[in-house]
Amino acid sequence: MGILSKLRNKEIIRLDGGMGTMLQKAGLKTGQNPETLNILHPEVVKGVYSAYFAAGSQIVYTNTFGANAHKLARTGYTVEEIVTAAVKIAREAAEPYGGMVGLDIGPLGELLEPMGMLSFDDAYELFAEQVRAGVKAGVDMIAIETMTDLYEAKAALLAVKENSDLPVFVTMSFEQDGRTFTGTSISATALTMEGLGADAIGINCSLGPIQIYDIVKKLLPWTSLPIIVKPNAGLPVTKDGVTTYDITPEQFGQEMAKFLDLGVTIMGGCCGTNPDYIRFLGENIAGKKADFSLRSEAVPAAVCTNIVTLPVDGVHVIGNQIGNDASLAEALQEEDLEALIDLATAQDEAGAKILSVNVAVPDVEEAEMMASAVKEIQSYTNVPLLIDSADPEAAEAGLRHYNGKAILGAVTGEDAVLERMLPLVKKFGCAVAALTKDENGIPDTAEERAAIAKKILARAESLRIPARDLYIDCGDETAETLRAIPMIKELGLKTVLHISDAAFLQEALSAGLNLPVLDPEDASLMAAVEN
Repeated sequence: MGILSKLRNKEIIRLDGGMGTMLQKAGLKTGQNPETLNILHPEVVKGVYSAYFAAGSQIVYTNTFGANAHKLARTGYTVEEIVTAAVKIAREAAEPYGGMVGLDIGPLGELLEPMGMLSFDDAYELFAEQVRAGVKAGVDMIAIETMTDLYEAKAALLAVKENSDLPVFVTMSFEQDGRTFTGTSISATALTMEGLGADAIGINCSLGPIQIYDIVKKLLPWTSLPIIVKPNAGLPVTKDGVTTYDITPEQFGQEMAKFLDLGVTIMGGCCGTNPDYIRFLGENIAGKKADFSLRSEAVPAAVCTNIVTLPVDGVHVIGNQIGNDASLAEALQEEDLEALIDLATAQDEAGAKILSVNVAVPDVEEAEMMASAVKEIQSYTNVPLLIDSADPEAAEAGLRHYNGKAILGAVTGEDAVLERMLPLVKKFGCAVAALTKDENGIPDTAEERAAIAKKILARAESLRIPARDLYIDCGDETAETLRAIPMIKELGLKTVLHISDAAFLQEALSAGLNLPVLDPEDASLMAAVEN
């Protein structure tokens, strides 16, 4: 039975334990690149794989955690050479056990912009090279693990999705405060990784099973995917210059069994664990089933950056000045992004919870400018963004370089528009603001506008885009819009509307408007929202 079938059937899957721990025990020298052992000492690596399969692992991760061109640059080996060797050895070890082989992909070892110098596109290419090599070598699945930067995890996941059709697991490493080293939140991880098409998500490394338990509880409401837990052997303890961990294999197995109560179905170990830990894990979960009573398919409607998650559960202002400000066009034509940043930060400070970004300016290459604008704004503010572009290339550029889960705007109920834009919504896992407009324009009556909303919903659901990610714009500041808003709400959808009149805004909010799009520096409009 394949991995996806096991996931659909909610079967418990046992992963392997620590690779580095085992290689160090076998004589890996300090500073030596672990991945080179795939070629220099394949018997050592194969011994590790075999030991984990013998202990009950159903999937082992290849010794390729750092097998990217950046880290291999000084070894004299190519990515393809290292990956091919690692997969060949793992396949040989797996055969007697009927086991499966996962290509292991870890962080690149260099921070992405804006924290570091590595661009998102360069990171993507490094990961894509690993993925292509793994696919060519014949792995069963791909595991992205030990990520602390959501942006880097996104680059890796896109590389997997665009260069393979294999199942993919994604795990990030959290601190005890529930955030990663770079500040990424649990909710942002779940919303972004599930949206981008991961098959299972979870947590590995940094902490032991005791510390990770409460973090997993916080993860549960934010994802409907199978959950992975791959902890360290407890917390590190250093004595006489030697680092060990504070959880024995027996304790590890006992603590890991508790995750069944949270509906966790994919388990293994990370740093400090060895085949004994996996063996005791198996003994403690043998004959047991996961309890899914705390799991829910009803993931909240929300958008996010890596830092901030915004549930769309009430009224939130979308700032509309990036695209409406007259002075911005000239600045963008001169490739001056300071005006863009000034507008973004001013709207943030004025109370906007989401910022609409439109850079469709004459004599400006929109796709390139949209990518630059998204990256630049996210360097200065943590407010989620609405990518407002009717140009599919510009829309994709913005969504691709966005760190988190965004909203895509400029979508209508026209067949041609839905055909070219909804696949982008599906690919990038974003929300969408869609206008009730068809080939004949915005209809006169509320009933006709609601009918277009139903059409948009049906087309979205045919692509498995959830209804919670649809925000419907009823079109204008008229009485028919006020009538249409409750009809849209009855469909289970959120509503969004561009508004410039404070009195109409109050009526729209009373009718159930969720996301008014306005100038947040207009005191009368913001007063209407606050009242």
